Amino acid sequence: MVEQNERPQLIAHRGYSECYPENTLIGLEAALSAGADCIEFDVQFSKDAVPVVIHDNELRRTTGVDGFVNQTFAKQLASIYAGEPQRFGDQFNSEPIPALNAVLELLGQWPKATAFVEIKEETVEYFGVDSVASRMVSELAPYGSRCVLISFDFAVLEAAKRLGIKRTGWVIRKWSDDSLRLAQQLKPDVLLCNYKKIPDDDNALWPGPWQWALYDVVDSDIALRWIKRGVHFIETWDVGALKSVTCVDNLSR
Repeated sequence: MVEQNERPQLIAHRGYSECYPENTLIGLEAALSAGADCIEFDVQFSKDAVPVVIHDNELRRTTGVDGFVNQTFAKQLASIYAGEPQRFGDQFNSEPIPALNAVLELLGQWPKATAFVEIKEETVEYFGVDSVASRMVSELAPYGSRCVLISFDFAVLEAAKRLGIKRTGWVIRKWSDDSLRLAQQLKPDVLLCNYKKIPDDDNALWPGPWQWALYDVVDSDIALRWIKRGVHFIETWDVGALKSVTCVDNLSR
């Protein structure tokens, strides 16, 4: 269970993505301004192996442009706007795909914030486990324990740990005995899971040397229920709707 003096943390999933384009500087900064303790964002590598912040390898959904991240040079990606035109029209048509180093510079302006940095499986498959792990460890090293490298990909987290990454988080694809066995082998700092995959049992959360982060929670009652069951992090699209959930008054009810 979460200790009384340990306030649960709110993670902004891809930034304040309910109100802003996902994985953009404006959305990530808005999440921090709204009171998020942590930001979560996704990383793919460009054709020249530069880490950029975008969820899909395919560009169309968030940019309206045809193409693939891993087939486009970083300099070209910097001139493509990621304002999610299908959701927001022209409202954010000057928001570029940010480079990872630009987002980390933003993190540097918020000294109490933590970043959950998800390396996407497409990048690991295309560029290889060792090269991706090495680049991400190097990129995140200046920020120490303020960055948690997360992924669905077990092997890249293993490699990053061997290379000295400070913190890791494994995103569980399936709730199963095999997943528990792998978690016990990896010993990540954080286990992340869609809360809907977890059995409705007060003793369901696996004990271990990790903290728990659940996503995608947008209902305050659901968030409170999981916090009282021992979850340390709540990940949400809508920071504004859930910011009050982690206050002391709510937790004491």
